[in-house]
Amino acid sequence: MKTRVAVIYGGRSGEHEISLRSAKSIIEALDPERYHVLHYVISKEGRWSPKPIQPEPGANSHIDVVFPILHGTFGEDGTVQGLLELADLPYVGPGVFASAAAMDKDALKRLCLERGLPVVEWVTLHSKHLDVTGIADKFGFPVFVKPANLGSSVGISKARNAQELEAAVKLAAQFDRKIIVERAIIGRELECAVLGNEDPQASLPCEILPSKEFYDYEDKYLLDKAQCVVPADLPPATTAELRRIAVEAYQAVQCEGMSRVDFLQEAATGKLYINEINTIPGFTSISMFPKMWEHSGLPMPKLVDKLLELAIDRHKARRALRYSI
Repeated sequence: MKTRVAVIYGGRSGEHEISLRSAKSIIEALDPERYHVLHYVISKEGRWSPKPIQPEPGANSHIDVVFPILHGTFGEDGTVQGLLELADLPYVGPGVFASAAAMDKDALKRLCLERGLPVVEWVTLHSKHLDVTGIADKFGFPVFVKPANLGSSVGISKARNAQELEAAVKLAAQFDRKIIVERAIIGRELECAVLGNEDPQASLPCEILPSKEFYDYEDKYLLDKAQCVVPADLPPATTAELRRIAVEAYQAVQCEGMSRVDFLQEAATGKLYINEINTIPGFTSISMFPKMWEHSGLPMPKLVDKLLELAIDRHKARRALRYSI
């Protein structure tokens, strides 16, 4: 009997179109001899088609496992994961806490710091108090300004002076109530894919070579000019350290299933910094998560098989727990 896989895609975030492309790649990788695909599409307004998953155990008996491929807000931030937990359905990717914590760049940094992992120095602002006094004295220029809870570099700006900083903070505040301002790291952009539940494994890392000043939304998805080098040209010791930190960060946030850990390597010092963790990384034809695993010996169809297996295994373990006396 075929495994019935519900693929949820689309969504309300600014990454709706990327989700559609990721879902297409995943569905094409699912062996039709082994899987029956159920399509759940969420519109930009939040409407489900053909119908929403019901938040009750046993109410979705036609589904064996869910593959949510919703990037960004209302999908990668713990919201949909919470729905799937209420529905008692196994699903691909990290759980509610890890999804929410990884999406919030401020919370992620705090969790990594608590574990002794390297993160870029930052200041957190709130939309009602966008006071940038003292930031230039603290970090100098340039700085990066980011909404705390968005992905795919939406709303991110590089500010080179006080005027650009003011504009960047106002832009970021259009996308989130919490904004972070970071010291700019001049150097290389590196990524590492992590896979697993209790015993996660890191892939070979890759390097992103942006066509613009930094790897923004336009460069990621529209221009098709950024270059990706897999595996990254790094000394063996640096590769090993990056992979170690990737797994440590994954565990610090309590990720399970999959995530992509993004790094910055400072040119002046060679130091690695955790930039962010993507709990539902892209699966488009140009996305690096599947490419890194392919170069590490796990092609896309086997990667998708593994992710579904991890989802089902985790669900079985959770079902063995008691929730009342």
